[in-house]
Amino acid sequence: MTAATVIDVFQHTLELITLLVSILLLPALAVGLLVAVFQAATSINEMTLSFIPKLLITFATLMLAGPYMLNILIAYIERTFSDIPYLIG
Repeated sequence: MTAATVIDVFQHTLELITLLVSILLLPALAVGLLVAVFQAATSINEMTLSFIPKLLITFATLMLAGPYMLNILIAYIERTFSDIPYLIG
């Protein structure tokens, strides 16, 4: 296994992690921004007002995008396992 091969595997892994994490974090970020604007406009400073909507949108996103994320992860694992002989030898 050469250094270039290891770098390629890690690069693809980091790209996959970035994709999967961004699917969950971007909707929570958008909802958090909307709640922050609402809190600034109304001067309501309640911690649960920002936490609960972000939690709910994260769960909803996970429910909707979960199968897609799982398919991507399964394809990556299958490809990695099938490439083991080529990576080693």
